[in-house]
Amino acid sequence: MAIARNSKMLVPVVGALCASMLALTSPVAHADTTAEEHPATLAALRAFQAAAGPGAAVYAGDSGETWTVSAGTGTVNADRPISSDEHFRIGSQTKTFLATVVLQLAEEGGVSLDAPIEDYLPGVVTGNGYDGTLVTVRQLLQHTSGIGAYSPYPGLNTPQPEPDGSFSLAALVRHGLSSSPPASEPGEGFTYTNTGYYILGMLVEELTGQPVDRAVTERVIEPLGLSRTVFPTSGEHTLPSPAVNGYHGVRVGPVYLWTPVTSYSPSLYSSAGGMVSTMEDLTAFYHALDDGELLSAESLAEMRGTRVDDKDVAYGLGIIRHDLSCGGTAWGHNGVVPGYMTYTLTTDDGRHASLVTNWAVMVGHRPTAQMTELMDTALCEDAPQRS
Repeated sequence: MAIARNSKMLVPVVGALCASMLALTSPVAHADTTAEEHPATLAALRAFQAAAGPGAAVYAGDSGETWTVSAGTGTVNADRPISSDEHFRIGSQTKTFLATVVLQLAEEGGVSLDAPIEDYLPGVVTGNGYDGTLVTVRQLLQHTSGIGAYSPYPGLNTPQPEPDGSFSLAALVRHGLSSSPPASEPGEGFTYTNTGYYILGMLVEELTGQPVDRAVTERVIEPLGLSRTVFPTSGEHTLPSPAVNGYHGVRVGPVYLWTPVTSYSPSLYSSAGGMVSTMEDLTAFYHALDDGELLSAESLAEMRGTRVDDKDVAYGLGIIRHDLSCGGTAWGHNGVVPGYMTYTLTTDDGRHASLVTNWAVMVGHRPTAQMTELMDTALCEDAPQRS
């Protein structure tokens, strides 16, 4: 999941490295046969991968053609470029899937975006200065609820797991609210927090009578035929094959030291960041959203009503707006979970770019600027300049 900027969580990268065998690698550049046709994207990808994981790839194109460029490797100590059909954990791109379901339920009359969450989940948003009668569904979707930032990590900053090692949404919400006091009054500020999307996951379960993974699967994944997209259940700890392997790591001069991310219950991230997909499937999802296959024009306009945060990120209802250097606008979301950093953007005229790197620093030192430059370059390299 994309992690809140003001999180104080510390990640035990060094401890994990000491506890397992280290893999030492230096960057190795790869590109498929289309790379020579996209030199600007290839250069931006290499700059991103040099600051990111053992490997990175971008899947891009327009309504007429698609192409993939890869750098580094999807598996440490192997020479294996990342391909566009490999599975990885998408992190907070899950939020766009969930927001789509909430907006579908609003279209069906099951929920009002401007009603307080207390109307649907009485007694859930309470304690530590919180009052669910003042927090609306729309504010939860847009991170303007005032709920403090909360970023779990396997073994750190989590509630007590169930006997099977899973985490319930209710427990995650209670822990998130109790460990993070309000960041602002509801509606007055923007604070990116996963707790809000855990609450929205509970809302979907309450309104549909289904586990949130089934609701998203039946309402979005299956209708679109996204055969390589999975909202895993709590016991599905491993990725489907083929998969991009995720790593932790540190840098010592020009040498990278990587250690694999150990398996964990996806229920830790659930409706805020628990899904698995591929660059191809993510692109298909966002294009379907753009094309009105999932929401009415009115609901899509609601989703795209953005608020700019203190880092100039324009955030809608579970979606991010990116104004392109070549003119026009792209829509999508990024994501960070242990082992992966991802981003997908699409445009209404059919362009797309989706990227993954198999490493994630959960707090600080992320190659955010390089990622943004890469996405913009991939979307603009072949686009006509606009006035």
